[in-house]
Amino acid sequence: MSISHWKRILPTSLMSRLRIVPLLALLVGTASLTGCASMDPAFETRGAHPGIESTTHDSLTALPQPASPVVTAVYQFRDQTGQYKRKERGSTFSRAVTQGGTAILMDALADSDWYRPIERKGLSNLTQERDIIRSIRQQYEGDRADPLSPLLFAGIVLEGGIIGFDSNVISGGGGFRLFSIGGSGEYRRSQVTIYLRAVSTQTGEVLKTVHTTKTILSQELQGNATRFVAANLFLETEAGISYNEPKTLAVTEAIDAAVRQLTIEGMRDGLFSPADTAAAGSVIQRYEKSKARADRRDYFDRLLQPNNRPGPGIEVGSGGQVLQGDRQDPGLNPLGSLTLRQPLAPRWALGLRNTVGRLDAAGDFQETALTSELALTYYFTPHARFTPFLRATGGVATTFPDPHRLDDNGSLIGGGSLGAEYMVDERLGVSAAFGVRVAADDDLDGAARGSFNDSLWGGSVGITYYDLF
Repeated sequence: MSISHWKRILPTSLMSRLRIVPLLALLVGTASLTGCASMDPAFETRGAHPGIESTTHDSLTALPQPASPVVTAVYQFRDQTGQYKRKERGSTFSRAVTQGGTAILMDALADSDWYRPIERKGLSNLTQERDIIRSIRQQYEGDRADPLSPLLFAGIVLEGGIIGFDSNVISGGGGFRLFSIGGSGEYRRSQVTIYLRAVSTQTGEVLKTVHTTKTILSQELQGNATRFVAANLFLETEAGISYNEPKTLAVTEAIDAAVRQLTIEGMRDGLFSPADTAAAGSVIQRYEKSKARADRRDYFDRLLQPNNRPGPGIEVGSGGQVLQGDRQDPGLNPLGSLTLRQPLAPRWALGLRNTVGRLDAAGDFQETALTSELALTYYFTPHARFTPFLRATGGVATTFPDPHRLDDNGSLIGGGSLGAEYMVDERLGVSAAFGVRVAADDDLDGAARGSFNDSLWGGSVGITYYDLF
């Protein structure tokens, strides 16, 4: 509708208070979020279609061909967690994970081409049907009836099940609000764990046991806005979208990965024979590298580097600092730093930090500041690739007009900083920190006024190389 149409149907006082541009922006922003949700076919009826394969399925079917498939029986591969689905209100008897693990495992075995799965889950149904066939043949053909082919017996039996479902392993979120417009997002990560073992039917020996873990991600985005478009007219709009990774598909991926892992380790240990040993060797080599990488992950699926910071390190850094003292209009000036750091324990390190930079403020105050400090650092996650840290410092700060003279004045100084370090590899780290250092007196800027001592505020980034010696 045109604006002239609204002028005809709305009072003049109301039209005078409408703000067309902000209102349109509000509606367009909400419509954009709603549009993102409407792009999903959740609002449409869809017909049945072939099931979605897991992301591991292609790597399972791409394994080298076997010399001879192994006849394999699966009696039961079930949910052993005993957990029920969470519900905010009331109760439910729905299980937290799928109860169809046996069917999923049988499908993975058949698709891999390494196994000849035989029916054991519904063995009673199978034997009953074979009895019916014998009875009918006997009635019509008598003693001339052909006997049924014997059932295959298995070389190995696969056992195990879904042994763990941990919900909300990690959860979090964030949001913002500016006046009456805001948005928020939340995420939740769960995980499912399965164990699979191969048992010899000849001896009952457990030939191989593997286990896999698959994370399950849930996300939610919401946006809302409110606005008074008139004294007696209030507009409120909201939209959102949520995404929950299907648990059944997560279990399928974990089972596919377990079958692949069992097959490769079986080839490596001589339990299974590949048709092409060279191709199998290449697959085994890649698997060993990926397994070594997986062994470095912790309970929260973070990739760990156990040998981070193996020895003394040297850090070269740069940044900026501001003098907060008794002079007006202090400026932001660059600084450079050189630090020698010695790890004391996985979480602790002690260093000697030297910085040099300019200080200035209104009134022709310009000096060079040199600080030498001892710095004690605490790393929150020392073996992770990314870790926050806290740093406490204490030392001496000297300001002087002439860089070659260090005897003009000096002040004891101490403080702390908060930062984070990213380990490119076990020896090379990139860090960023922000902190404050407070002088023990009020003479750092040459003017002693007020009740607070002078302080230096600043931030820096640095590159550290460890294991110098």
